[in-house]
Amino acid sequence: MVDKVISMQGIVKKFGQQVVLKQIDFQIPQKRIIGLIGPSGAGKSTIIKIILGMEVADSGSTTIFDAQMPDRKLLGKIGYMAQSDALYEQLTGQENLQFYADMKTLKHSKQSIQHVASVVDLTKDLDKRVSGYSGGMKRRLSLAIAMLGNNDILILDEPTVGVDPALRKKIWAELKSLRDQGKTILVTTHVMDEAQLCDDVALLLDGQIIAYDDPVSLEKAYQVDSIEEVFLKAEELDNANYSNR
Repeated sequence: MVDKVISMQGIVKKFGQQVVLKQIDFQIPQKRIIGLIGPSGAGKSTIIKIILGMEVADSGSTTIFDAQMPDRKLLGKIGYMAQSDALYEQLTGQENLQFYADMKTLKHSKQSIQHVASVVDLTKDLDKRVSGYSGGMKRRLSLAIAMLGNNDILILDEPTVGVDPALRKKIWAELKSLRDQGKTILVTTHVMDEAQLCDDVALLLDGQIIAYDDPVSLEKAYQVDSIEEVFLKAEELDNANYSNR
């Protein structure tokens, strides 16, 4: 059995003269929820796109289940939610879900659609056109689409933006249930209390992973009481080290 579901080794990515990712080494094991956190522009979405084969690294390698990416066959095992919603606005929520269920050739699509719609609290709105959805409803529909089917991996880029606290709690309960069923989940988030819910947290700053461990170990290592304080202290130390170079 493969222990490391996703492996990035020596990843460097440039856009023009700007180095966005600097020697990223990132190993994601099975049956874990991994939180990738960092400020806007730190490179979180770029890491996700390289994992999925949507961007090509300038150097280094990325594998999923020991297979080199990009690999189209592996994409069928991954549920992906991007930062921007890829929805058909003239279709209803139900029709969007059915379209993606058909793309994934789900055998029991009706039950799967009902389940994910319930998780994101959209059951009552499935017959409405997506063009009439609020921004938060569109994010919830995108999350529901990502969760369709029996994916081995979920990669979710800012999944709870615009989601109220009660529903966010319900969504995280579902993510933990999927983790307990053997799924591997990578989540990017700006919400630090969500980072506390992850099994492991990777702190990304200025294109580098500056810390990666479970929340309790990170708090002990940095002698603070929360992941938010871990990040602030890690950023402070990183800036101090940069100034001394």
